[in-house]
Amino acid sequence: MYINCAYWNNTRQDFKNKKVPLFVGSCGTYRLLTRHLLPTHRPRGRLDFQLLYVASGKTHFFFNGVEKIVTAGHMVIYRPKEEQKYRYYGIDQPEVFWVHFTGNNVKNIMRQYHIADSFQVIYTGTSLEYKRIFTQMIQELQMQKENYEEFLVLLLRQIFILIQRRIDSRPQIKNSFLEKEIEAAISYFHEHYNTMMNIEDYAASRGMSTSWFIRSFKEYIGVTPMQYVLSIRITIAQNLLETTEYNITEISSIVGYENPLYFSRLFKKQSGISPSAFRKQVQSREETDG
Repeated sequence: MYINCAYWNNTRQDFKNKKVPLFVGSCGTYRLLTRHLLPTHRPRGRLDFQLLYVASGKTHFFFNGVEKIVTAGHMVIYRPKEEQKYRYYGIDQPEVFWVHFTGNNVKNIMRQYHIADSFQVIYTGTSLEYKRIFTQMIQELQMQKENYEEFLVLLLRQIFILIQRRIDSRPQIKNSFLEKEIEAAISYFHEHYNTMMNIEDYAASRGMSTSWFIRSFKEYIGVTPMQYVLSIRITIAQNLLETTEYNITEISSIVGYENPLYFSRLFKKQSGISPSAFRKQVQSREETDG
């Protein structure tokens, strides 16, 4: 299990801060590697707000006693005094980032970014930008350099802006059949990302035409089905490069590519650097932090 967290004033105690409009109290990330289960249950919730981003794998949240499986590319919002119950299973290989925040104007600020009071789970897409911002937030709170509190708020607002852009670009699906099919496809892609993926066969198995499925998926999610699968593969490859000693050929095979050179080209196109350079960058950062 990998944990990297940071807390304001080095305290894990939740608190309210009514002196400023928005204030970041803590943030961090969890990644289950070998641990079977990581449960969390706060029957009375917390005093602050919490935003969680599922970067990879899937998680199990409970709302009003009903379990909801939340896959990568979604964010979950908890508000003050709202019961918090969720579980991470090692078999699902979840990687989750989170931030707790408070302030005297949080609700209005979130509404400003079109994050409605009723939102619990929001599809935001899997993006390296989210991971970058959360990671920077963790480092900033750990180092506590000059004006770090203000900088943390700016980073949180960046996340809000990205959420707003996704919300505003996403069509409001009124067709319950389509919504269920999109959710089913997302679940299928996360479970079978490392297999030979044939969108035509998948659409046919669900009784849909290929063109209609691809068009509907892209309209709802923002990318094509294969682009979505690619983002899953690259995210998992990054996790393996960070947390294991598998070589590039092994990682390529694990995420579904038999040709490591082709995998490396795709990885560089999506990440901006090659797999080997990505691993060296991570190792260099860890040595610096250490």
